[in-house]
This record gives sequence, C-alpha cells and structure tokens, in this order.
Amino acid sequence: MSFIMASIVGVASGVLASMGLGGGFVLVVYFALFTDLVQKGAQGINLLFFIPVTLIAVVIHIRNKLIDIKTAVVCSLIGIPAVVAGFYIAQSIDNMWLRKAFAVFIIISGLKDLLSGWGKSKEKE
Repeated sequence: MSFIMASIVGVASGVLASMGLGGGFVLVVYFALFTDLVQKGAQGINLLFFIPVTLIAVVIHIRNKLIDIKTAVVCSLIGIPAVVAGFYIAQSIDNMWLRKAFAVFIIISGLKDLLSGWGKSKEKE
C-alpha cells in the first residue's frame, strides 16, 4: 500500500512541479505527515528530487537561448554559498520549529496566491 501511495504522490508532485504549481509542497507534506521522516529529511529528499529536473530544464533553456549566461553565473556564485549557509542554519534548528516555519510559509504562499489571483480577476471586470 505504501509503495502505491508513494508512487501516486511522486507522479502528482512531478506533474505539479512541471506546471510550476509547487510539487515540492506535495512531497514535503507527504513525507512529513505520512512517513517516519523528520522535517529535515523530508525537505532534503524534496531538494534532491528536483536536481535532475533542474539540470534538464537548464540545458533545454540554454539550447533555446532563454538564459543569460552571465546572470546565471552571478546568481550561482551567490546562490551556492547561500545554500551552504542555509544547510547549516537548518541543522541548528529543532525539527519542531522547522516544521512550524514550513507550515507558516505554506500558509503565507497560499494566501498570497489566493489574494493576487482574486485581485487580478477583479481588474478584468
């Protein structure tokens, strides 16, 4: 049963992620609520899940000349140390607090999406 559920969640998160709809949220919530993983493990697996997708997307975008290489290099040079710093900060935070912070982040993101979508539909009228 758990293999079937994990497969469904994996496919759903992949489809949602490919459409830009936050498939990572699906994975983290599934791992944190329905498996024995702690929040840090759930978020780590989620990040590893998207590495191959990101690499493929970058190659395709470079081929289609949709990426400014200089900007990508600058962002990477800033982003890599930020990722390392974030890793060490996350290691020092208790799982309970990390889980609560993630829940608040999801709620804020959802409210932002709801409110921005609602405002746009009002403008069209």
